[in-house]
Amino acid sequence: MDFEQNNNPSVPTGPQPTGPNYNPAMGGPAMAPRRKGSGWRIFFGFVLALSVMANIALFLMLIGVIAIFATGQRGILDEEIIREGPARTKIAMISLQGVIYDESVSDIYRHLKIIRKDKHVKAVIVRVNSPGGTVSASDQIYMEINKFRKEENIPVVAFMQGVAASGGYYTSVACDQIIAEPTTITGSIGVISWYLVMQELLEDKLGILPVTIKSGRKKDWPSSFRKPEPEEIQYMRDKVITPALERFIEVIAEGRKSTLTIEEIRILADGGIFGAKEALEEKLIDEIGYLDEAIDLAKSLAGIDKAQVVQYRKPFSFTEVFSYRKTNILKFDRATLYELGTPQILYLWNAY
Repeated sequence: MDFEQNNNPSVPTGPQPTGPNYNPAMGGPAMAPRRKGSGWRIFFGFVLALSVMANIALFLMLIGVIAIFATGQRGILDEEIIREGPARTKIAMISLQGVIYDESVSDIYRHLKIIRKDKHVKAVIVRVNSPGGTVSASDQIYMEINKFRKEENIPVVAFMQGVAASGGYYTSVACDQIIAEPTTITGSIGVISWYLVMQELLEDKLGILPVTIKSGRKKDWPSSFRKPEPEEIQYMRDKVITPALERFIEVIAEGRKSTLTIEEIRILADGGIFGAKEALEEKLIDEIGYLDEAIDLAKSLAGIDKAQVVQYRKPFSFTEVFSYRKTNILKFDRATLYELGTPQILYLWNAY
């Protein structure tokens, strides 16, 4: 049998290698084809990486902004212009609003501290709309304003709005002069104290019998665990109410020494309230007017013709908006029991 021989030496005989890269014409492995578009893939990958990094940076910046708005910048107050004028002569207005507590003292101190650093401030207006508050906080604010006036030699005007009674009036007499809106309620010169007697609640309703061990019979006067005896009430009046009232009269006598005598103040110190017109007649205030009149009075005392009027306020904070904590609702522990049972000594107009 004849066999056909392959006389082409370039074509190998026998078993031949196979595979995607084998080229029989070349007698060996073929060159891998160059992939098209690899440069574009690198470019788009680089762009994608940059985009991811930029988004991460923006996300972190967003978290930072939210954190600033949520917590607010501690100790920083914004200055707001409420009357245009030359910035080199300013009148700074600070507010005393609501019931006066320790936080009110901190606010007034912080505002006065900022004003001390601003050498362009020539006068201060204290806008008062408060029924009063604790004896201690009212006295501290009075002290801070009085100290500021003497150390900085800057006139301070009290501008009363709404209700400026008891502790609200106490703090106002620290100012050089007092001006009140026509509808203002002021006065209520006096001291009030109250506490809760929980004897029936604890013993009759809950079956709890409080036991007090004391070194002397007056150690627990007054007690929230039993009804007070007349002797205990008189004791509190002599030891707490009367000294606080005398301090109130003393403060008014110092602040209104050019208009009122001690005897006149004692007559007015029966806890009664006065409208603006009656308060002016009784010399408790110096003038009736609105904010523009208060500004004119401040400029007159400072000896300036024009001024920029500014006020300070806290930056917006989500924390303050959502500041109510659920854990504080219906919380009743030993500290709460102590606060409810301890007499609160207040310069407060108690109108309810």
